[in-house]
Amino acid sequence: MAITAKLVKELRDLTGAGMMDAKKALTEVEGEIEAAIDWLRTKGLAKAAKKSGRTAAEGLVGVKVEGGKGVAVEVNSETDFVGKNAEFQEMVSAITAAALTVSDVEALAGADLNGQTVSEVLTAKIATIGENMSLRRMAAVEGDVVASYVHNAVAPGLGKIGVLVALKGGDEAFGKQVAMHIAAANPASLSEADLDPSVVEHEKHVQMDIARESGKPEAVIEKMIVGRMKKFMAEVTLLGQSFVVNPDLTVGEAAKEAGAEVVAFVRMEVGEGIEKKQDDFAAEVAAMQG
Repeated sequence: MAITAKLVKELRDLTGAGMMDAKKALTEVEGEIEAAIDWLRTKGLAKAAKKSGRTAAEGLVGVKVEGGKGVAVEVNSETDFVGKNAEFQEMVSAITAAALTVSDVEALAGADLNGQTVSEVLTAKIATIGENMSLRRMAAVEGDVVASYVHNAVAPGLGKIGVLVALKGGDEAFGKQVAMHIAAANPASLSEADLDPSVVEHEKHVQMDIARESGKPEAVIEKMIVGRMKKFMAEVTLLGQSFVVNPDLTVGEAAKEAGAEVVAFVRMEVGEGIEKKQDDFAAEVAAMQG
């Protein structure tokens, strides 16, 4: 695979590595971005990169809470301009409210919205605004207390990042603090028990490779890995993270002090997991010139 300047830039943006290091990494792994990130980490040239940094799509996330239930919905559009459109915002808000009555995105697509299904409303809006849109996903949480937070809201309950937190005990004020923490810290799971085993195995493998680069004996490396994996768990699990409101406490410890237990959370960011096509404007102009 050809190692293009664009590919090198993408890797540099993700990892902060130098240009020559990024190029060497890509060469070593035949242009595979994720493998190149691991290669750089093994050599001590980069920290773990969030995959979400590579993803993008436009649209809005809507959040709504009613009683002990909260829902988050993502509706995508082709351009960010549409996300600022009042018609689009009203539609996303109405779809989010409808999500309170259903259990999943498939049911939401068929839910009633002023005499039409959500899918029909979306189709009509595509014709009106003249841009493709899609109802991508929804998620819900339930608890004694459910708090929400929208980062950089463009309207009430609408923005690029929406967070829901469900608590057993506690109050909404504490829940809101946890929701803001989640928006900023982006934990991978609630606790170690909820973390995807494949994520754990991948990190352990990378840490083993990093440790072996030091040339230490395997027996020493095994002990090093225990400490490093403990640190990793504290960084990626919500209950193990240092609480942004009081870094002297973990979120789990802060919850205990507040008389609460965090039972579930949702963090939904527009475009997560979607590769956005990057147009090469210069190449497009050259092609038009024949």
